Amino acid sequence: MKGLLEKRWIDVHFKTLPLWQQSAYTSFSSMIADEDNTYPCFPARHGFFSNYLRFSFVGDPRELSSINDLANCLRTYGKCSRDVGKNTALAIFLETPEDMIEDYDWEDYRKLFWSILNKLTTLDEKDWPTDIPIDPSHHKWEFCFDGESYFIFCATPAHTLRKSRHFPSLLLVVQPRWVFDEINNSTDSGLKMRNLIRERLVAYDGISSHPDLKWYGQEDNLEWKQYFLSNDDNSESKCPFMRLKGKF
Repeated sequence: MKGLLEKRWIDVHFKTLPLWQQSAYTSFSSMIADEDNTYPCFPARHGFFSNYLRFSFVGDPRELSSINDLANCLRTYGKCSRDVGKNTALAIFLETPEDMIEDYDWEDYRKLFWSILNKLTTLDEKDWPTDIPIDPSHHKWEFCFDGESYFIFCATPAHTLRKSRHFPSLLLVVQPRWVFDEINNSTDSGLKMRNLIRERLVAYDGISSHPDLKWYGQEDNLEWKQYFLSNDDNSESKCPFMRLKGKF
């Protein structure tokens, strides 16, 4: 199954999906829509119940064909995201064979994650947006594709310490930069929402927040460090992302 899918469509056609896709979607639903309402990002929870989220199933991320499918998903999503709803996001489930689940540690997944982004950017047919720095060491950098800027959240089977970064298969959640406009320091409500999400995150994980978790626009913030958090409190010193067009 390729392209973008809505929750309403999946709920109706669930049994027609391949077993790995059924399993991934069930795990995601159980996580974000748990009965006790513990999932930290309540805007995402609202987006799930309101049919604002979109879903894609992509094959083995080590295959070149999967990267092409992922690029097409992002292009399609970028064209419709603003018409979906303010709490939208694209959840991408990547097929994760047993050999990966058994053999990969979180460092292997980290390398794979940045390999995916580096390959994706070579397939970007549009110029980098002029309002987003191309240097990841800038505090206003964000990953861009097809003219849109995105925050990317990665969860893996190997993340065992932080519940919020654990998922039975490789999971990418792509959020347009503009969905965070109301979660900032510019308004009292935005500040309260921001702080509440972080409080819920600590309770959900059962450990203190990762030191790399800051907020977009802060002078000491680096967005790329938040895309893929380490399984401990360590931090990468250099961003693995490289903007190389047409080299894939």
